[in-house]
Amino acid sequence: MEATSPVREYESRFQIRSRQAERAIRREKFVGNLRVVIFFLAVVLAYLAFFAHWFHPLWLVPVVLLFLVLLFLHESVDRALHRAIRARMFYLDGLARLADQWKGKGTTGTRFLDETHPYAADLDLFGAGSLFELLCTARTRTGENTLAQWLLQGATPEVIRERQAAIAELRPQLDLREELALLGSDLPAGVDFDTVVHWGATPPILRSTWPRWVALVLGITAIVCLVGWLLALVELIGVESGFGAFFDYWRSTPLAIVILLELLLASWLYRRVQAVLHGVEKRGRDLALLASVLACLEQARFSSPLLNRLHRELTQGDGTDWMPSERIAQLGSLIDVLNSRRNQFFMPFALLLMWGTQLAYAIEKWRRRTGPVIGRWLMIVGEMEALCALATYAFENPDDPFPEIVEQGPLYEGVALAHPLLPRGKCVPNDLFLSNEKQVLIVSGSNMSGKSTFLRTIGINAVLALAGSPVRCRRMRISPLVLGATLRIQDSLQAGRSRFYAEILRVRQVVELSRGPIPLLFLLDEIFAGTNSHDRCVGAEAVVRGLVEAGAIGLVTTHDLTLTRIAELLGSRGSNVHFADHFENGVMQFDYQLHPGVVQNSNALALMRAVGLQV
Repeated sequence: MEATSPVREYESRFQIRSRQAERAIRREKFVGNLRVVIFFLAVVLAYLAFFAHWFHPLWLVPVVLLFLVLLFLHESVDRALHRAIRARMFYLDGLARLADQWKGKGTTGTRFLDETHPYAADLDLFGAGSLFELLCTARTRTGENTLAQWLLQGATPEVIRERQAAIAELRPQLDLREELALLGSDLPAGVDFDTVVHWGATPPILRSTWPRWVALVLGITAIVCLVGWLLALVELIGVESGFGAFFDYWRSTPLAIVILLELLLASWLYRRVQAVLHGVEKRGRDLALLASVLACLEQARFSSPLLNRLHRELTQGDGTDWMPSERIAQLGSLIDVLNSRRNQFFMPFALLLMWGTQLAYAIEKWRRRTGPVIGRWLMIVGEMEALCALATYAFENPDDPFPEIVEQGPLYEGVALAHPLLPRGKCVPNDLFLSNEKQVLIVSGSNMSGKSTFLRTIGINAVLALAGSPVRCRRMRISPLVLGATLRIQDSLQAGRSRFYAEILRVRQVVELSRGPIPLLFLLDEIFAGTNSHDRCVGAEAVVRGLVEAGAIGLVTTHDLTLTRIAELLGSRGSNVHFADHFENGVMQFDYQLHPGVVQNSNALALMRAVGLQV
């Protein structure tokens, strides 16, 4: 597989899966139609056998058997059809991402939005057209949570390097990622296994074991009494007592006594037994779907340290010879045995054997042994889903490199930085170099010149780098950083806050972050634009100077050129840069390139005149 041709690889596989889907559709239609024909044939033959008496009813048996075979065959063909359709959609979604047509088609992750987070909303991490929507291929809520957490909080250098190695190993394994996606597609998107984890970790409901053995003895005794009663009934049928054996006192008393004792025991255990059975019936299907995903991961083989560790924890976590998928299959078998009591022929015997009580104790035993580790299995699946999501991004963007993680900081060096949410053809790359020697850039420029986009580009690439993902640039070196941004500050009518007040609260939060053990990367857009020029200058100078003294690095954008003197006051630790523009044939033109120095012109009046304002 060529690492630089994801489009060709996706298109080739899409064509193959499409042909498979077309063949599956034809098979499904053929088997479905044949099943209908056989059904009506059976109805006609049944009429001829039972009412017209043309032939013996036993001749219907082959037709009925053929119908049952077609019934099971149709189910198998239907599963193959849905799998082929899902595989086709898997590559269609990938082609949509590669064609920049993915917005509005994925998981937006809006539930992770938090207005108090120092950068999530500012950098478009969640919501329609967000980074999360671009990246997320997870099917479980645990996988979504894991990916979101990686984006919301940077990892340590050691963890980042482990993730990079794991993503690099998973990147070419398209077959594995497809298999996991197809297995996971049986799960509703964002399925929440938290209730399953809670169920597994809940203390046992049936604590004492002696009622189980009593129920077993009573059940066996009831069957023995029933057999004895039936034998006596057969013996007496046709003689003087006839069907009076049904009411024979001496012969029916033992069975009646046992049934009475079973009723007393069942009534005493009823609530607890029903709680166990109701709980497993609700969670059993979710666990069965999870088992197929676990089985796929169990069979995989990895070489990177992180994937090896996750695989080892999954397969050897409790020191037993049972794989997680096999353990869940055990529960599935118990549920199947439990459901057999609904068979109308077996139901009377199930009642006498106290079938529900026996299975409730067996399920409780399984839950005591296996329930506590379900949470860990899900965490591993979630981490694997997050790694596969980033591996998919890495595969689809082969030109995006992994950043070099530097222990000592602060440091942010990016060559040809671009925004991953913008089409490559429409994105103008820029360089950035920030360190202890050059801590702050004051970015001036006119409206729409690209200042805010540049800040978002810097921030979102830092988020990707610190999550372990490839980044949209030619080369990057970065140290561990915490982020703080003021790019999308909004007023709040409900909270009674103006935009300016909301901004100063966020700035205070950013300042507090700079006092932590990890250096801060701050991205302050149009700082204090909601107040007068004097207060803006005094406040901005004090804030930026305090951040620099705390060892932070970052950028400040402004329309107010008086703020550009902050760079001069900082000496070698600050610089002025700008984005330029010019009018050409009455149209504003931007090059979106970062230039040194302070911008020399403003387009505000020109834009006002361009729209017809008399200024």
